[in-house]
Amino acid sequence: MMRTTARRTGAAVAGGLAFALALTACSGSDLGGGGGDGDDGGGDAACEDYADYGTFEGDEVTILSSIREQEADQMEDTFVDFEECTGIDVVHNGIGEFETQVVVQAEGGNAPNLAIIPQPGLLARLVNDGYIVEPSEQTVTNAQEGWTEEWLNYGTVDGTFYAAPLMASVKSFVWYSPTAFEENGYEVPTTWDELIALSDQIVADHGADGVVKPWCAGIESGGATGWPATDFIEDMVLREAGPEVYDQWVTHEIPFNDPQILAATERAGSILRNEDYVNGGIGDSRSIATTSFNDGGLPILEGNCFMYRMASFYEAQWPEGTDVSPEGDAFAFYLPGDDADSKPLLTAGEFVGAFDDNEATQAVQAFMSSGEWANLRVTIGGVTSANNAVDPANASSDVLRLAIELLQDPDAVTRFDGSDLMPSAVGAGSFWTGMTEWIDGADTQAVLDQIEASWPAS
Repeated sequence: MMRTTARRTGAAVAGGLAFALALTACSGSDLGGGGGDGDDGGGDAACEDYADYGTFEGDEVTILSSIREQEADQMEDTFVDFEECTGIDVVHNGIGEFETQVVVQAEGGNAPNLAIIPQPGLLARLVNDGYIVEPSEQTVTNAQEGWTEEWLNYGTVDGTFYAAPLMASVKSFVWYSPTAFEENGYEVPTTWDELIALSDQIVADHGADGVVKPWCAGIESGGATGWPATDFIEDMVLREAGPEVYDQWVTHEIPFNDPQILAATERAGSILRNEDYVNGGIGDSRSIATTSFNDGGLPILEGNCFMYRMASFYEAQWPEGTDVSPEGDAFAFYLPGDDADSKPLLTAGEFVGAFDDNEATQAVQAFMSSGEWANLRVTIGGVTSANNAVDPANASSDVLRLAIELLQDPDAVTRFDGSDLMPSAVGAGSFWTGMTEWIDGADTQAVLDQIEASWPAS
């Protein structure tokens, strides 16, 4: 899973924190950590809530992740009372090129105590190379209480559980402007055919000016350029071929260039490589490869495009002052399946792995695996979780609340981000680069053949 850093305003964060404090105060605990003097946000913690984690004298636990800027600040807020009550200093380092650097640090004997790993494939590599250790019984118990077996399996390697899930996101979303839809008389589609019919209607209504298009898109993401296109392909595999074929594709039981995967890729191309459909307000279809995914949906606000397929975490990218609501400037709807009753859901998440079994490391890992931590983090804002202990009412927005409800739906047909499950040489390598070449006009079959050839020998 690739992600973005949040651009929330200070007021929004403060409001989320205030709500967290009010919530915990009403429940008799003070997990939000509001200090009596207001200087540092700590000082009044109900330390009995943290008694099971132990007490330490200035131990430091380092966490490495790809989480940066405002989102990192929000995560670090969750440790204020934990640090005060346990004596552990939790030091988080969010970096770019995480997937490369975590391996470099481990190989160099300079691994962090914990890492927030967004790719089960990368977790498996670190486990198989002997760097990740098994968690404590407390972490295992917390994970089993909060997460479904499917999610637990993503943190399991060769039958052994190593890493509890942390956060989760919904990728099968289409962002749009409810205001613009209302002004143009458009309705949210509930099937794939309705989605295509809507796209054609937008072309008929606005295509003459050559600027306004049904869709906008962007897949540029630095060294990870191409990942938004892999997400699009994965959603199409779920819809074109179904979850069983999806599983076979991800585990290489069928080749990457199987005819069913070719058909799914061509379905994605019916939007992403359709000059009548993309890239509203930016350029032709090839401009998608050089458009940052962070900026890819912004032409919606300018009226230059109507839809942008991107995960729930894109909410953080809308500029300050944007009304993100069901009647506002921006909102999201579920990317339709082939019929209204078929709702395959593409998800992603993160997993906390430990590089040592120090008691302080285990305490922090256990806290991060708990339902208490998950509710606190969701209440602070900007994220979602599939932890069953999370109350959707704690979500900081309507979109995130919808995402949590979808994640917790026991009847949903969900599948984890395929590229994150594949070997990293493919999922974070040839799949990314191949889709970038494909957006730039490369032959579909040739690209899939190239990715298939890159699959590591078993």
